[in-house]
Amino acid sequence: MQHFKTLSAYFNYIQLPRPEHPMLSVLYTKGENFLPCPRESSPPISNDCYSISLKKIVKGNLNYGRTKYDFTNGALIFIAPRQIFQWDNSVVFKQKGFSINFHEDFLKGTELAHQIKKYGFFSYSVNEALHLSPKEEKQIESIVEDIEIEYQNNQDEFSKDIIISQLSTLLKYANRFYERQFLNRKELSNNLLEQFHHQLDIYFESGQLQEKGVPSIEQIAKKMLVSQRYLSDTLKKETGKTTTDHLQLYLIDEAKNILLKPNKSISEVAYELGFEYPQYFSRLFKKKEGLSPSEYREKYKIN
Repeated sequence: MQHFKTLSAYFNYIQLPRPEHPMLSVLYTKGENFLPCPRESSPPISNDCYSISLKKIVKGNLNYGRTKYDFTNGALIFIAPRQIFQWDNSVVFKQKGFSINFHEDFLKGTELAHQIKKYGFFSYSVNEALHLSPKEEKQIESIVEDIEIEYQNNQDEFSKDIIISQLSTLLKYANRFYERQFLNRKELSNNLLEQFHHQLDIYFESGQLQEKGVPSIEQIAKKMLVSQRYLSDTLKKETGKTTTDHLQLYLIDEAKNILLKPNKSISEVAYELGFEYPQYFSRLFKKKEGLSPSEYREKYKIN
């Protein structure tokens, strides 16, 4: 797999115009113009750059897996350094919008270098892109237009600080709009939670729990065909609980059923639920339920 350490090498490979700055490129369409088309296809590649792109497809569809996504209203896509991506020539489309690419070293020594790592959307997949309303598109595009003006100007000692400040503003708006998207898509959130529980049901019923232990969130997300970060962020916004919380609640619910069987010791219950150490199971149970597994069993017997 090819990895590109510089922005220029990456752009040369994908056959886009050479960037004006060695660590920054801003491509922005206006009026009837289209974004320059990259090479038709590529095997898996990666680079040391961040990418922020607004995709507005004018002709054709974008396929992700078996699903076609409608990006005509504009979708904001984020890619972080060393993420692997590829594309083929099965779909031909004309595209408007913008594409900002910058090397991670462009941020060195700035507050944004630390802040950018906190934005979960850089770990989302293409099908988890931020879909913008027309009003939101205008807000984002006005910021990009200012970035492009500064990018095209003769560089001076203030240029980098100004551009980084504008990038920071753009990312803060993106974070706000994602919050809106999570809140406005409750049906999706509920569906994800149902799928999450369904995958746990399959895992438990297959006997993998005793053989392999408690599944990781990454394993479950992969089965659901979503990114781990998107699953976690979506459930957190909608339910107030993290994916780890939901996994633990599922385990505790299963534990309650098994604890009602008098022939099972607490240690046996823990091992059956995939816990390597019974003490950890007991601590988790008490933390979530307010009483120990043995106390829960006794309380049930009394009632």
